[in-house]
Amino acid sequence: MENPTLPSTVLLTLLLAVGLFFFIRASTKERIERIQFVSGQDEAALMPQLQEYFQSRSYRVIAVDQAENQVTFAGFVRPSRFLAIFLTILAFTGLVCLSLVLSILFPSLSYFFPALVVISPLSGVFYWKKSARLEQVLLKMDTNQSESPSLSRITVTAHRDELIELQKAIQLEISP
Repeated sequence: MENPTLPSTVLLTLLLAVGLFFFIRASTKERIERIQFVSGQDEAALMPQLQEYFQSRSYRVIAVDQAENQVTFAGFVRPSRFLAIFLTILAFTGLVCLSLVLSILFPSLSYFFPALVVISPLSGVFYWKKSARLEQVLLKMDTNQSESPSLSRITVTAHRDELIELQKAIQLEISP
């Protein structure tokens, strides 16, 4: 007598394993965005604030392009310990579930499948190695002040999280 829930359990477990694989892989993806901010401060007051902010976040100036009115910062982004541990725990849980389903599906090999959980720390190692990287932030001041000379427009190209922190720290508004 065959268990009627076994095929659906196997299918769902395999789908969850594939989803977990892609989730772990996506944890290292670069999320670079370009946003234009508006500030009520003029360029002379805003640029020192931006430079101080990025230096406090361990970025350093690597290039200044006077013709384009653009500054390039670079900094090493460290991986998150929490996320590495979290991904390892997720991989461990997913591999335990997969090994249980495979043990039920193939009872003659049931002694082998629990050993799959040994590879769960590889997800944390994968994240740690791939997410530690040198990132760049591009700041470009808009010199076209025809619509409002009291407003400064700045275009920032950086990681999405860095843009959110910058907006909070310097009180910048997103340009409409």
